[in-house]
Amino acid sequence: MEEQGRQKKKDKKPLSPSSCPINNLDDGCLMHIFNFLSPIPDRYNTALVCHRWCHLACHPRLWLRVEQSAKDLSEPGVFPSIEKAVSAARPGDTILIAAGGRHLASNIQINKPLCLIGGGELPDETTLLCSRGSDSALEFISTCKLANLTVKAELGCCLLHRSGRLTIDSCILQCEENPLDYLSCPIISTAGGNEAVSSAVKTKGDRVSVSQTRIEGGAKAVLTNGDLTLQQVRVIYARTFVYFWFDVDSQL
Repeated sequence: MEEQGRQKKKDKKPLSPSSCPINNLDDGCLMHIFNFLSPIPDRYNTALVCHRWCHLACHPRLWLRVEQSAKDLSEPGVFPSIEKAVSAARPGDTILIAAGGRHLASNIQINKPLCLIGGGELPDETTLLCSRGSDSALEFISTCKLANLTVKAELGCCLLHRSGRLTIDSCILQCEENPLDYLSCPIISTAGGNEAVSSAVKTKGDRVSVSQTRIEGGAKAVLTNGDLTLQQVRVIYARTFVYFWFDVDSQL
């Protein structure tokens, strides 16, 4: 009996991608399924299965791409800069920012729900650089998510949160080190303050959620000028880095 069982196991051949039942679905059905996957890592990993899945998982309908080295900018869904990709994006789109090099991001205002994700395996492979003299790299007045990105600011702040729910996951936020670190702050939130925010984009439940993120330099990790306060702080000390988990939310 044991020998027969072993023989059956040997006779079993692994299924090729073309013989899997899911591949009997047409492209439209597969793309609809991929749309429910989280962009990183699930949708990203589907692109590694086979050529067909790679084509569908990277389709512009699922996410836009920022590629500085792109030669053919007429390709749908490919943009040379983050600012142009944000301008062309529709609410709910995901923007995949190519790894390698530095992407300029200065005072880019995001007033629609978007997800910005770094295309490298690690966050330090995709860097957004805020030039000196800019208030921030990215300014959020809508619900958004950042993942797998490094954001550097020479002066000012990396991220300016005015309203909406901002989620920062597995990122690196770096500010100018001494002697000018007192002029910079990785995250500034003015949500709930007295400043005017357009009623068309103002949302309820303003908050900032940070998880597994390295924060380096600056006067303090978070500066709040509105009604939100720093809560539920957790820190893990690694050999060379410090990782933060915290929320900036309404006072309980």
